[in-house]
Amino acid sequence: MTSTLRPVTTPEAVKRPGRWLALAVLVLAVLLVAVDATVLGLATPYISEDLKPSGTQLLWIGDVYSFVIAGLLVSMGSLGDRVGRKRILLGGATAFGAVSVLNAYATTPETMILARALLGVAGATLMPATLALIRNLFHDPRERSLAVGIWGATASAGTAVGPLVGGFLLEHFWWGSVFLINLPVMAVLVLVGVRTLPESRNPNPGPWDLASVVLSLVGMIGLVYAVKEAATHGFAWATLAAGLLGAAALYGFVRRQLALPAPLLDMRLFRDRGFSGSVLADLLTVLGLSGLVFFLSQYLQLVQGRGPFEAGLAELPAAVGAVAAGLVAGRAARRFSVRAVVSGGLAAIGLALAVLTVIDETTGYPLLGASLLVVGIGAGFSFTVTADVILSSVPKEQAGAASAVSETAYELGAALGIAVLGSIVTGVYRGFAAPAGTPAEAHESLGGAVEVAGHLPPSTAQELLASAREAFVDGLALASGAGAAVLLAAAAAAWFLLRGRRLDDLP
Repeated sequence: MTSTLRPVTTPEAVKRPGRWLALAVLVLAVLLVAVDATVLGLATPYISEDLKPSGTQLLWIGDVYSFVIAGLLVSMGSLGDRVGRKRILLGGATAFGAVSVLNAYATTPETMILARALLGVAGATLMPATLALIRNLFHDPRERSLAVGIWGATASAGTAVGPLVGGFLLEHFWWGSVFLINLPVMAVLVLVGVRTLPESRNPNPGPWDLASVVLSLVGMIGLVYAVKEAATHGFAWATLAAGLLGAAALYGFVRRQLALPAPLLDMRLFRDRGFSGSVLADLLTVLGLSGLVFFLSQYLQLVQGRGPFEAGLAELPAAVGAVAAGLVAGRAARRFSVRAVVSGGLAAIGLALAVLTVIDETTGYPLLGASLLVVGIGAGFSFTVTADVILSSVPKEQAGAASAVSETAYELGAALGIAVLGSIVTGVYRGFAAPAGTPAEAHESLGGAVEVAGHLPPSTAQELLASAREAFVDGLALASGAGAAVLLAAAAAAWFLLRGRRLDDLP
């Protein structure tokens, strides 16, 4: 971006009173979303047992949230720039809590999928608003780096708090209780945020273009749906039509943004190599990790026989590593370079995923724990620095839209990762050799096999579960290898695209 687009920084702006208290409120929103994302993985076996979804429905429960939120993030980020980021954050938090109740009391797979989709609508308002408010609260580059680090560390802490709290609730209450934990966090956020958060918006935003909103939503959902269906069931005319519709809508969206005097998303942002390189790094990182994250809780519980709380503890090293790395990432990027920290973090994740290709049913925890710790450290360094680069590459008036691009890359990567890597696990799993007469439900998911085994004679059940678990682990190992390849490719791309970028050079 040229210097004419950079905001004028005043001493009063740099030292805005109450900015750290306001940050504490913002990270509650991050905690809300992070906790919700992690508890779903723990609750999946219980949801499978109670609602009895098919394998495809189970994947939809896992990724429909990401589909919807990816389609709406840019629109909601731009809306926050126009109507006020505080207003849309608090409204979104209220809706998020209300829809969490619908998730908790879903009684059919279809209702659960709908509830997750509505949660995506509410969630699309939260993350862009938090980052945009940070951009407007902290104008000093070093303070902003620390604030972004705290923001990222809280998200990582949420990934630890979610499994621990969720595991405790699952061992003592029904699975719907893991969604109700959103309510007290939402209540604190709204009540305190009303008093402490400053309002900010673009002073000359232009109209909110509804046609662009529709094009963005149709484009993202159509494209991601096509990838998911092709990965799961192969190519079909309906899949091809959805993909073409999505691509055409996204093309129309880009053309419209270039023509509008006040676009939802200023496409000129992508001319900045640091901005576009950071967005690409985030997308590829989440794509490579999401399949592992979605299936890891099932591996720990249904393969290794751990309880929900113990499974949550087993995933703790990833969050600890991410928190520690996130808090020092800005300092490390200034001492070395942006590209060294980001590329090094991505490469570390890739190597850790490569190690996980050797897991089997009896893999000891030292290998799992060490790998997850390295994954967390790499992610903490990478995500924190890329978020800082993305925020700092744009004028503060466009902070909401830029933050939404960052979050869209994250959610799109999650959706594609669950669809593609999740389909690898599912595809390998479905081919396992089951005893004669085994119901078809056993081939839909490992949770389905466990449910079926409970109604079979002991010897037949043991044979079924042994074959099913072996196939599941084989699929998980293959998906880890694919994720490792994606992460190492992302590390190489970041090394070239972030060349010469330094945090102290940013406004």
